[in-house]
Amino acid sequence: MSLSARFLPCGDTALAVELGDRVDRRISALVLALAARVKAATVPGIVEVIPTFRSLMIHYDPLAVPQSELKARLAPLLSGLDAADSPGRLWRLPVCYHESLAPDLAEVAARTGLSPEQVVERHSVVTYHVYMVGFLPGYPYLGDLPPELELPRRDNPRTAVPAGAVAIATTLTAVYALESPGGWHLIGRTPAPLWDLRRDPPVLLAAGDRVRFEPILLGDYDALSRRNAAGELRLQPEARLAMTGAPA
Repeated sequence: MSLSARFLPCGDTALAVELGDRVDRRISALVLALAARVKAATVPGIVEVIPTFRSLMIHYDPLAVPQSELKARLAPLLSGLDAADSPGRLWRLPVCYHESLAPDLAEVAARTGLSPEQVVERHSVVTYHVYMVGFLPGYPYLGDLPPELELPRRDNPRTAVPAGAVAIATTLTAVYALESPGGWHLIGRTPAPLWDLRRDPPVLLAAGDRVRFEPILLGDYDALSRRNAAGELRLQPEARLAMTGAPA
């Protein structure tokens, strides 16, 4: 095969195809390209494909396709795999960086030598790449964070981080789709539901999508949160949210 890859068995119903050893846009592009090829090939027995940072996880039915046969079917799909950038949907997520919703913003500013306003400006100016979705349903790992904002995870993780919390750690930023424990630095919050069982599909973002964070005022956050609670907040890719609280 023309591309160096490793097949890693993950139990008896999953197989990972590893294409690299780091968090890297090129490797992510290869993973996404392979995912598209595998879906198009419609190999009998494949149940689901899940892109990760550096590998493609393939869930399959071993009664329909033995692992050895699955590897043989996948190997030709690696030939000539192209890492050309083919960006997915662009989402604009409203984020309030008010101190009441950003408990770590002041500390992040102090540790990076920036003002809170500069942290917000640098965080919100980037168009992020969705490397993968995982850890929690709908939880996106987004890169790449501006180098001046890179910090290790918190020494003392929180036992409960609210849904919608926007966080940073290492070279990444993320949004907590559901309340959960977490050790990342919380610098804002979005009223946009990244996981919503009232929606089909429930998850908003997918690997390969792009995300821009758009700063909003606290009053706009409250208004949009009320719309979300009522099931009236509907985001669409490439759409902006008006700061009056009404979806575009």
